[in-house]
Amino acid sequence: MHRNESPHQETLRTVKFRQIILRILIADDHPIFRQGLLKVIEGVADIEVVAETGDGETALHLIRRHQPNVALLDISMPGKSGLEIAKEIQVQELPTTVIILTMFKEEEYFNEALDLGVKGYVLKDNAVSDILECLKTVSQGKYYVSPLISQYLIHRTQRQRDFYVQIPALQTLTPMERRVLKLIAENRTSKEIAAALFISFRTVQNHRNNICNKLSLKGPHKLLQFALENKALL
Repeated sequence: MHRNESPHQETLRTVKFRQIILRILIADDHPIFRQGLLKVIEGVADIEVVAETGDGETALHLIRRHQPNVALLDISMPGKSGLEIAKEIQVQELPTTVIILTMFKEEEYFNEALDLGVKGYVLKDNAVSDILECLKTVSQGKYYVSPLISQYLIHRTQRQRDFYVQIPALQTLTPMERRVLKLIAENRTSKEIAAALFISFRTVQNHRNNICNKLSLKGPHKLLQFALENKALL
């Protein structure tokens, strides 16, 4: 305790430390940009930066080690890209939400990111001003997209609506069948789906059969083909 601090002040400082809500990892290979984000984020009382790096391989190792709530990942880094790390997080079912930091404004990169479970997509030009709002939004389980490219999310939502209108049988799928279908779209095997959903292999097979019947998919690989081709819309 400092000489000029009262016991009450020290207690308040301790409580504030314990009220950390978000644990963040930052991975970007541009040190100056990374330090700029650190300066903004570390000024917020309920956010803690647990690790930072400029290398994708190291970032994945640190995510496994620290299991932060959120990882801010540059889309292009040495070792592994942000999207490759997002895929590993999805496959390994790590409890970390991903925000992609990027200079790319092309819509295909945005869609690929969302297909991999990314919740935030922030343009580097606006990252310092957008990042706190992004962290707040994704921590609530919502999507955040830099305002300059927000129309991409609208386009994606409209395509999904049109897709379900074109194939009304999708509306007849149960919530569990939809979860199975999404995991099939990730190219998971029935054994892997069973483990992910805590159900038996036979139950997965039953769901697959029901989905095929409802969607009129016939043939040994038609369900997988349908899921992979429409992954972005499921």
